[in-house]
Amino acid sequence: MYLKKLDLLNFKNIEDKSFEFNSKINCFIGLNGVGKTNILDAIYYIAHGRSYFNPIAGQNVRHGADFFVVDGKFVKDNQSEHILCSLKKGQKKVLKRNNKNYERISDHFGFIPLVIISPSDSDLIIEGSETRRKFLDSVISQLNPNYLQLLIQHQKLIQQRNALLKNFALHNYFDKDTLSIYDEQICQVSTPIYTIRQNFLEEFIPVFNQYHQLITGNKDQVQLVYESQLASTSIEELLALNVNKDRALQYTSVGIHKDDLVFLLKDNPIKKFGSQGQQKSYLIALKLAQFEFLKKKHEIAPILLFDDIFDKLDENRVRQILELVNIDTFGQMFITDTHLDRTEALLNSIHQDFKIFKID
Repeated sequence: MYLKKLDLLNFKNIEDKSFEFNSKINCFIGLNGVGKTNILDAIYYIAHGRSYFNPIAGQNVRHGADFFVVDGKFVKDNQSEHILCSLKKGQKKVLKRNNKNYERISDHFGFIPLVIISPSDSDLIIEGSETRRKFLDSVISQLNPNYLQLLIQHQKLIQQRNALLKNFALHNYFDKDTLSIYDEQICQVSTPIYTIRQNFLEEFIPVFNQYHQLITGNKDQVQLVYESQLASTSIEELLALNVNKDRALQYTSVGIHKDDLVFLLKDNPIKKFGSQGQQKSYLIALKLAQFEFLKKKHEIAPILLFDDIFDKLDENRVRQILELVNIDTFGQMFITDTHLDRTEALLNSIHQDFKIFKID
């Protein structure tokens, strides 16, 4: 599978631009701030139906315009696939496959398998548990469409339960029977979500460890640990034990929406004890493990987006990573960098077809 052609209109800082791509490696070269990352985000947009960098859809419209269009033509399983995403301010986003509208954008999720590696991935380390859960949920959702629907259902139920708790506090009363209705429904979706996460990570963690060893030459000892309140207590017990606390806080304080992934370097948080290079290597190993699972699920190589490839990595480490992915099992790759000579020399050294786009 590969992206053959991309047309952009009023997307972020891009007024009107078209690209025809190489089926292997494509490089966007230009100074910082010219819009290289925005092109990668456009590719991400038609694969996922949303931006990787800005979840507020209207803010992806170019300043001074009132709409954007991202139009991509793919080749998948030797067939042409036309994916178009458009948004007009004040209206609902439109996503089409082969000129047919999706009723739910979530139905498109996973159809174009794709992995992005970006400097902004550092948020996975420095931000709170919500960011890491979103990563975990995004990976699993591309593998299991039913899981995505469970997540959507769970989120709605938590929002409704929280609204009920606020209403209790506002009117100074409490209705145990009404709350129990929501608790029962939350329990019905929470346990399957926890089980799916647990089973997935049992398979994912060894693959992550393998890629990390390859990237670093087995120099660093790292761990990826799944933490969940459901590991020791059922969701039914958690909700019952914390009902008074939830009433006081006016929101649901326990459950699978509190799960976390813990990133460790020699039994210590990599956030505090890891260098920038060690953190970057950890994150790349995470993303390459994601790549491996998507490839196994879809039986095709996902598209790989590599933003600012030299960020916090020296040239030898970048070459090592590119050589790692420069095998037939990897498919199309998109790279951004600021230095033409450096990128050309690197790509010539791995003997792979590539195309360079100078962005100004």
